Amino acid sequence: MGTPWRENPAHGRLLCDGGRVRETGLSESACPSCRRSESIGRAAQVVANGAGITSKLALKLLHGGVDVLTTGNHVWRQKEVYSFLATDERIVRPANYPAGSPGRGLTVRPAADGGEVAIVVDLHAEATSEKVAMGHYLDGRVTAVLGTHTHVQTSDARVLPGGTAYMTDVGMTGPLESVIGVRSDIIVRRFLTELPAQFEVQFEVADGPVRLDAALVSADGGRATGILAFEVIL
Repeated sequence: MGTPWRENPAHGRLLCDGGRVRETGLSESACPSCRRSESIGRAAQVVANGAGITSKLALKLLHGGVDVLTTGNHVWRQKEVYSFLATDERIVRPANYPAGSPGRGLTVRPAADGGEVAIVVDLHAEATSEKVAMGHYLDGRVTAVLGTHTHVQTSDARVLPGGTAYMTDVGMTGPLESVIGVRSDIIVRRFLTELPAQFEVQFEVADGPVRLDAALVSADGGRATGILAFEVIL
């Protein structure tokens, strides 16, 4: 299933990381193969300690080689980042927030190799049906529609008939032995007792090896020519 990956140096490439829930793996040195060529653009979705993003973490990623940062439903958790969202064009908040919200819902950045710029939609949503429907709705209009939010990588990466790369969820960059990034014992106890945990405990990030989920999209003339989903244990 899916579109076979065929390496073509003439085609632009974009690497999109899954939602990040731990600082391990933030720097390029932690995954040197992620950007061996200047022809690869890189986008990432990130959270700080399981909830939101800070300007410090954002700058660490941007200095490590990420070209654009996207966010999601936790974007307002860290109030310190509001001014950063409003002033730095390399980070975007969800586009469907009301007018007047800090930041921007889209951005245009130069391609890493100076070539054509791809149009990528990070669809941060829960329902798989909504993501699949949006992929078909935007097929042929954008280069890629890549889902985030569930932190579980899906196996449906493919190029749709109109030339749009699609994947329901890119996955997560975070602790391998966890429940979508959080300590397993906390989440299991919550399911068993149905009692809410304190916020500080609820989002306590797990320790141990880190899994980096990502999707690599190749494109030519604004249309996707391939998509490769992969996982690296750091």
